[in-house]
Amino acid sequence: MDLEPSLHGEESPEESTPEFHWYHKASALLVIIFCLEVGLFLIAFPWSEYWETNFFFSFAPGWYQFWQNAYARGAVSGLGALNIYISFQEVFRLRRFARGR
Repeated sequence: MDLEPSLHGEESPEESTPEFHWYHKASALLVIIFCLEVGLFLIAFPWSEYWETNFFFSFAPGWYQFWQNAYARGAVSGLGALNIYISFQEVFRLRRFARGR
């Protein structure tokens, strides 16, 4: 074991690359699938016919006009687009896991 510091702040290749186990890849894959499914649901559901008969509308009937507004539906769809974006970012991060091997 060398106790002297390395020149120019260089690290050995073993120290600079982290070790990824199978459960890191599996959890990343689960996050990708979850975010993609939630995103697709949030994009499509506000514009479907089931949006008007939503179970949660009965809890606050005064909010019915707000949730029927196209801007509110668009905001929910925007959250779905954000989830899809997150899932694609996770796909690219998962590719970095695969490159390490």
